[in-house]
Amino acid sequence: MGGVDAVIRRGTITGYGFTEGLIPGSEVAGTVTAVGADVDRAWLGRRVWAFTGGTGGYVEHAVVQAAEVVALPEELSSIDAVAFGSSAPVAHFALAHAHFVPGESVLVRGAAGSIGIAAVELAARGGASAVAVTTSSAERGSRLRDLGATHVLDRSGSGDPDAPASFDVIIDIVGGMDTPEFLDRLAPNGRLVLAGAVAGFPAADFGARLLSTFQQSRSVATFSLDTVPTPARDAVRDELFAAAVRGELHAVVHDVLPLAQAAEAHRQMDAGTVFGRIVLVP
Repeated sequence: MGGVDAVIRRGTITGYGFTEGLIPGSEVAGTVTAVGADVDRAWLGRRVWAFTGGTGGYVEHAVVQAAEVVALPEELSSIDAVAFGSSAPVAHFALAHAHFVPGESVLVRGAAGSIGIAAVELAARGGASAVAVTTSSAERGSRLRDLGATHVLDRSGSGDPDAPASFDVIIDIVGGMDTPEFLDRLAPNGRLVLAGAVAGFPAADFGARLLSTFQQSRSVATFSLDTVPTPARDAVRDELFAAAVRGELHAVVHDVLPLAQAAEAHRQMDAGTVFGRIVLVP
């Protein structure tokens, strides 16, 4: 399960057609047991990762579009795949959307979730001069340092006097009313990409903070994986899966729970105790 499942269930984001009674779950991994009439039967029996379209993954047998199915490397478990298959591409393309290049400094806001962890690893692997993170505890900060973070900040963006005062790139998975405070942490020509909204959307007038520093040429953008063409998504996902097999990237699994305990998984998400992903299994 991903943070988006909790955000939908909480009603944090509205206006997207989510109604009571929907089945959460945007990604699944397992073995193909049946295919449609026009689908290559060679898929039968293969281990795959698949995107459900946003909902419908909390089931024993999921139905997905053939175009949203990706074959898994033999060495990658289904549990790791489902913890990694969506979040890592989001992090990859969010950094690309920010036009990140080696030598730039990066701040990942809300780095303890699966997207944030992937962003930390990818920024470090991509040659960032510094990779700062915001997180809620020293223990989480230590784990993020093991994954490539160079500076650990608290949720407000403070706590490390040696951290850069400003950043070329900020990947923000949190959003919410504090987003404008992080616009002030952008360097001249700095770019903030909002790749999540765990805390909801910023206030409607948050752009006023950008205008107040007009001469800094700062910018803010949103990013959704929905805007990336399927072939490009699949190619990058294959590369990221291969990197995970080689041990260059990590699928961080907080816990594996039976599907019947989905409510407990959501309680842990709401309590803020999850580092990485909880994976539900039938």
